[in-house]
Amino acid sequence: MPSFQIASNTNLMEVDNAINNVLREIKNRFDFKGSSCDIERNENEIIINADDNMKMQQLEELLKINFKRRNLDQKALSFQTPEKATGDSLKQTIKVIQGIDKETLKIISKTIKETKLKVQTSIETETLRVSGKNKDDLQKTIQTIKDMNLNQPIQYTNFRN
Repeated sequence: MPSFQIASNTNLMEVDNAINNVLREIKNRFDFKGSSCDIERNENEIIINADDNMKMQQLEELLKINFKRRNLDQKALSFQTPEKATGDSLKQTIKVIQGIDKETLKIISKTIKETKLKVQTSIETETLRVSGKNKDDLQKTIQTIKDMNLNQPIQYTNFRN
């Protein structure tokens, strides 16, 4: 029986490459000379330190641009509100989304069942397996999920015949 998995994974090596490109740009740009702006990644979080709000916004834009250059989906970034750090500087945490949470998996599964297509869904930790007898039904299921406009990147993997 044909099946596939719905997952949300972000390549952390490409995230590191994007961060390194941002750091390279910070060193070369005139408006960042003499500032203590920094960006780093810890596990699934990116931490930005900036001198003021304007530099914080510029660093966010640089990160988004470099994500696009590295073919990473910007929906994988969950920006938290900036908070005060030492002195007048700001600190912002950006979460890199890995996996799909249970609530979103339930919403996707419910939406698939409402289409009345002859497919079965099963939730597996942070992924959703969809199986059916007809490949056309699976393709319609993929299109249905694409039309949902979820707030995170979605990949369709492990297609089995």
